[in-house]
Amino acid sequence: MTPLATLLTRRIEAAGPMTLADYMAECLMHPRHGYYATRDPFGAQGDFTTAPEISQMFGELIGLCLAQCWLDQGAPASVTLAELGPGRGTLMADILRATRGVPGFHEAAQVVLVETSAALRSVQRRTLGTRPVEWLDSAEDLPDRFTLLVANEFFDALPIRQFVRDGSGWRERMVGLQDGALAFGLGPETALAALAHRLEDTRQGEIVEFCPAAGAVMAAVAARIAAQGGAALVVDYGGWHSRGDTLQALQAHRFADPLACPGEADLTAHVDFEALAAAALPCGTACTTQGDLLLALGIEQRARRLAQSLSGEALASHEAATRRLTDAAEMGTLFKALAVFPPQGPAPAGFAG
Repeated sequence: MTPLATLLTRRIEAAGPMTLADYMAECLMHPRHGYYATRDPFGAQGDFTTAPEISQMFGELIGLCLAQCWLDQGAPASVTLAELGPGRGTLMADILRATRGVPGFHEAAQVVLVETSAALRSVQRRTLGTRPVEWLDSAEDLPDRFTLLVANEFFDALPIRQFVRDGSGWRERMVGLQDGALAFGLGPETALAALAHRLEDTRQGEIVEFCPAAGAVMAAVAARIAAQGGAALVVDYGGWHSRGDTLQALQAHRFADPLACPGEADLTAHVDFEALAAAALPCGTACTTQGDLLLALGIEQRARRLAQSLSGEALASHEAATRRLTDAAEMGTLFKALAVFPPQGPAPAGFAG
């Protein structure tokens, strides 16, 4: 058993099975044994690699998209430039580098990172150097001003609840014990208002996932954008309209059993972009694939320019990174991009409508 598995076993023995959301929260953010609280999980030496770590082009294009939103909305003098779950700070560093040539943008922008992990805050500080940064624990604490926000692979790590269709109601999937080991089970039949509409499109035994935290975070961000202006770009893997069991664990770039090593593997689930868009009302929203967004923002042109100074293995690696970000067989279609913008628009560059 991992140290966290021992603690969770004792908790279940004392209080009974826990929800999957509680299990995920403990695995990821337990102050002593949680996955994000104890390590830097990113890159080749970690457990997974995100788009900013694959190529600088991702952050450059996202940064220029946000800067264009600022220009399109009158270039206000005070801007919150925020990121949710900023990892190593690589994405924000690329955003800042790409936007240095936008007159007045850096003078207006105040960088705010929403990060709860002390270990990752230290890494972010090193990455961003002397740039003034404010760290917050929650999106609800963001300043009430014009906001440009990016969230790349943030929502997939928020704890989810899972419910199994049982007749005209639901039974929640729980984490309990079987022969002394962590095991999945089902709670008693229950009715849940948040899932009432899913009775129309599910069959007996089907699983539906629900992420309460995602709606609250998106609503907090959208409220600022609706009142003060700005935009949010959410990039993550998932789809439009949640269906089925998408919980997965990653350890050393391989899939693992979500219950096998609590605290030592990353736990994620696909993002329901339909639910995120609904939580962003009354803001405008637009959704596309990561590949289509990057292509619309000019990744092919940027890739060709960078390739001019490369050769051999460096060139091959650069070309592979471009494909990985955009190709339908890799991240191009599995990853979606949601834009949130003021009710009267305009939509950010790269998004239709």
